[in-house]
Amino acid sequence: MVALGLYCELPFGKFDERNSRIIEVAKKLERSPGSLAMKLGNLASLDPVITSSGRKGLVGASKADRELWQKFSEQPSKIMPEIATALESLDKAAFKDSEIIELDDYREETATAIIQRRKSQSLFRKAVLSAYDNQCCVTGIADPRFLVASHIKPWAEDLDNRLNPRNGLCLSTFFDRAFDIGLITFSDDYALIVSSELEKQQSNDHIRETFLERSGTAIELPSKFSPSQDFMRWHRESLFIQ
Repeated sequence: MVALGLYCELPFGKFDERNSRIIEVAKKLERSPGSLAMKLGNLASLDPVITSSGRKGLVGASKADRELWQKFSEQPSKIMPEIATALESLDKAAFKDSEIIELDDYREETATAIIQRRKSQSLFRKAVLSAYDNQCCVTGIADPRFLVASHIKPWAEDLDNRLNPRNGLCLSTFFDRAFDIGLITFSDDYALIVSSELEKQQSNDHIRETFLERSGTAIELPSKFSPSQDFMRWHRESLFIQ
């Protein structure tokens, strides 16, 4: 669970035994950094995004690794809180208040449930941003203060995939807002599609330069946790303003 948490946290190219985060966690696990880095490589070998792109993880994934990955793929919103708990048990600083995403309605939840939900959402953010190397997949903006782990299917629409990293895109705040209200979407090959509502505003220099001139441009695809085409199709058909 801890290794899978690190897999969510770290960009693919950072699974190295010299990585300070891996060294820190390995010490708390009483394992060597090399063995923890190898475990991350084993998990990478199960990620179809990595294997299909020709970037190979290690091939020594155990039966337990495979079973956990399958559960994570099939029930992400159930497994993510368990991963968050496992990480926190080792590292009380893993979830800082500045990283917590405020959610809509806690009125019927216990304080414990609220805290767990926030930690899981924080891990979702880390997983999505690290998959895109902490850059907006449209603009390339890399300042975390302007980056959002944007849900493709909104939080309220899909309980089972609220915390699924494949239900997320790393977008800058402006693009996140446009995506959230259906003014932009993406095609099956992940090219930007702009709503006619924005096309009507060609006289606005900022709208034209920000959105219209990027129409048809493909996003930078992530190194792991590729956005689900099924979720993207739902966004085009159910949320996008034609």
